[in-house]
Amino acid sequence: MKRLSNTLLLFAILLLVWLALTDFNLADRLLPGAVFSLVVAAIFAPGLDILSEIRPSWRGIGYGLVYPIVFLRELVLANLDVASRVVRPRIPISPGIVKVKTSLRSRLGRIILANSITLTPGTLTVETEGEFFYIHWIDVTSPDIEEASREIVRTFEKYLEVMFG
Repeated sequence: MKRLSNTLLLFAILLLVWLALTDFNLADRLLPGAVFSLVVAAIFAPGLDILSEIRPSWRGIGYGLVYPIVFLRELVLANLDVASRVVRPRIPISPGIVKVKTSLRSRLGRIILANSITLTPGTLTVETEGEFFYIHWIDVTSPDIEEASREIVRTFEKYLEVMFG
């Protein structure tokens, strides 16, 4: 039963991504997308037990739709911050590695959090160890775990918590 639900979940995700990336001529795109999504899901879903960590709920789906917007906002802000540092005559940075704490329990949630942090300019996930992440930060404003967690992790974490736990 778990294998079937993983396959169906991956199929739905792949089909939605396919439809989002193609034009709006649904008649020509739906069948190839469905076939492709089904084949990929059938091949890869059995080995993806991590998919069972997705908590399907209306609230989780809503947060899943909002998360890319939140991520893009943080991405733009981080790009502007790094660009403003680069164009200044004296580059104002104080780089270092900080330890942050996450309350996420699911592996998938932690993976997405680590990737979101890494994809945001100015931060890079170096190591994960249980509930702690070690982040290289371009401008360490506080070495305190709670303060660094609030600045780096919390924006993403509140959405991922609802989606994955």
